[in-house]
Amino acid sequence: MTEEHADVREAVKVYKALGEPTRLKIALLLTEEKNLCCSDIGSKLESVAGSTLSHHLKQLTESGLLDLRKDGTYIYYSVNRKMAQKYAPYLLE
Repeated sequence: MTEEHADVREAVKVYKALGEPTRLKIALLLTEEKNLCCSDIGSKLESVAGSTLSHHLKQLTESGLLDLRKDGTYIYYSVNRKMAQKYAPYLLE
């Protein structure tokens, strides 16, 4: 697979992840506030069930747009700025 195909595949994953309104809200939230755990994100979004939020975070992480850091039983999420700059620079404005 060429580098161009890899970039296209990567872009599709990011755009597909951001194509869902709740995931876009999560990404925008994490550009404003770094290193939030799932419960913090859920309390700020209010209308998202825990299992649904976990699914959205998994999709964003698998797309490469979010990084995660484990600290004991907590997982903290932040935006992968390199990926955001490359595929969704409007998130960083």
